[in-house]
Parts: sequence; structure tokens; C-alpha cells
Amino acid sequence: MRVGTVCEIKNHEYRVGLTPESVGELRARGHEVLVETGAGQGIGAADSDYEAAGAIIAPDPATVFARCEMVVKVKEPQVSERALLREGQILYTYLHLAPDPEQTADLVRSGVTAIAYETVTGPSHHHGHSLPLLKPMSQVAGRMSIQAGATALEKANGGRGVLLGGVPGVMPGKVVVLGGGVVGFNAAQMAVGLGADVTILDRDPEVLERLGIHFESRAKTRFSNQANIRQMICEADLVIGAVLLPGAAAPKLVTREMLGGMKPGAVLVDVAIDQGGCFEPSHATTHHAPTFVVDGIVHYCVANMPGAVARTSTYALNNVTLPHALRIADLGWKEALRIDPHLARGLNVHAGQVTCEAVARELGYHFVPAAEVLD
Repeated sequence: MRVGTVCEIKNHEYRVGLTPESVGELRARGHEVLVETGAGQGIGAADSDYEAAGAIIAPDPATVFARCEMVVKVKEPQVSERALLREGQILYTYLHLAPDPEQTADLVRSGVTAIAYETVTGPSHHHGHSLPLLKPMSQVAGRMSIQAGATALEKANGGRGVLLGGVPGVMPGKVVVLGGGVVGFNAAQMAVGLGADVTILDRDPEVLERLGIHFESRAKTRFSNQANIRQMICEADLVIGAVLLPGAAAPKLVTREMLGGMKPGAVLVDVAIDQGGCFEPSHATTHHAPTFVVDGIVHYCVANMPGAVARTSTYALNNVTLPHALRIADLGWKEALRIDPHLARGLNVHAGQVTCEAVARELGYHFVPAAEVLD
């Protein structure tokens, strides 16, 4: 199969769909790979690195879209890219279609076969299916949230002027993590590593038990309810919003009224901003201007946090997306999805039909189950 990747054109997006190493894996299986010139710049990979791995360097995105049977990306295709899609082509990337009717309409109109990273599932756990292609970005965002929060806490950046780890003879900063999932666990791990005073809140007793066993006395756990949230954020220097409900809007756990009880210069980092945010005053920001202040509280609400550490993020993402890309290239999309029901759940749009139930329900399309398409 002829597979390609292009430069990401979304604001401050430096990741790339395929690393030179991934190109090498595809070439080893006999597939041809086209890479748009400069696509790897954001991760420190030059065109010569891709050529050494066996890629053909394409002069522009139009060439990649015109010649490739499958296009592998990171972010959803932008308007100019959607115009280049064609019937029968495979698009393999993050899509997040439910809140994006324009993109959905364009994909339906194009006749493309669109497979979304965020709906590919993995083996079940106690919350239902895992989302293995989302997990590494949640790990990155969770770890970054502490880094970003620590910087925002510096006085010059509007914060309280608190060092999270403290120093001998001075108390460490207090970090409160709302949500004990992948993001919350990784945030807590980083905060504990810095020597901060860490408390994690969650509603699931099993999650609290697992966190308690893992962190032992290095982090405290509390049941998440309104009273406990209110008490903990009033004591906090840094609050991490790590509540993510797959596909749904995040619940508003911290209201604007609650900010009045917080310490001036405390920091809120809203990792749930992609799903609308879990703090009432939150609105999406960019790496260019990451924070804003409401009622004396610093809010950090960058919507694509992993894009800032593009090299780490790209390699983490390729580790989980490449095995499926190889299977699709080796077997064709239909056979690859037929033998792997987890990958089949990634099929969102095919030949003008919406094959993801949540997207069809949200945007009013007729739902066609993937199984019907694969027959």
C-alpha cells in the first residue's frame, strides 16, 4: 500500500503522524511511504532522516493526498486538507467528530474511510473498554500539567510564588488532583516526585484503593464530593482538573463562586478543556498565551498540551498507532477491521455513512454499524 503523512497545520501543532522509524517499519513490509517536506521538523526529524528510512519526500500536501491510499495524521484534517480527500481513501488520525459538524459533513461528502484514534478500543477493564490510542496523550498531559502548573505558580507568571517541593524548613506546595484516571495518576506521580503535598479525589472506591496502594503514604486520597472539593481547593496552591468522560462534556467541578475561597495566586490547570473543561471559568487557550486570571486565580487551559513536547508525544503516539497502521497496510482496511473488533470501533465514517453511534446520535446522522460495512 502507498501510505503518506503531511505537516500538521493546526495552531502550534508540532507532532507528526509517522516518525522515521515508523516509515522504516512500513518499508520493511514492502509499502511505499510519502512524507511531505518538513513534516518532521517539529520533532527534530529532517527530510534526510525520512529518506534514509526509505520515504519519498513530497513537495506539498496535495501530492501526498493525491497519491496515497492511506494518510496517517495526528490532528483532524483542517478545511484545506479535507478538500483533498477522495472516495475510497483511508484517513487514520484523531478526529473528535461529535463536537465538529463541519468536519463530519466534509468527511461524509468525501466518501473517505475515516478511522479515529480516540475510538479504537483495547481489552476491557472495570470501566468498560480501554482507549489505548488516547492513553499515551493522557499520560503526557497529566505529567505536563504539573510542569505547567509549577511554572504558572511563579510570581512573575502571576502565581503565588510557591515552589512545589518546598525546601528544608519550608512547607511544600499543596497539589489537589481532581480525578484518578490516567491523567490524574500521571499528574500525581509527577507531583509526588517533586516532593509536593498531594491529594487525589475520585468518586470510584476501587480507583481510590488502587491509588492508595500505589502511592502508600506519599499521596493522600479522598472521596470526591462537593464538600470535599470545596475544602481541598481552598487549601491548594495548584489544582489539576483531570476528569475526562470519553466523548461527553466534562462536569463543572469547580464553580466561579468557589474561587473566592481559594488562595490568591493559586493555579488551576484544566486538562479536561478538550471536552469543555471542568472549571466553570475555563476557556481554551494556546501555548502562545496559556493562562488567564479570574478572581485572582490563574487558569491554564491549553487545549493541545502534548503538542508542546512534540518529540515525546509523537514517539509515544507512534508506539500505539503503528501496529494498526501496519495491519491496515498489510491486509487492507476491511480485512484488518474484520479480524480486530477493537480496531473496527475506530471506524467513524465510511463511504458517506457514519459508523460511530455516538457521532451519529450527537449530529443527527443515520447510524450504520461497522459490522454492516464489513460484511
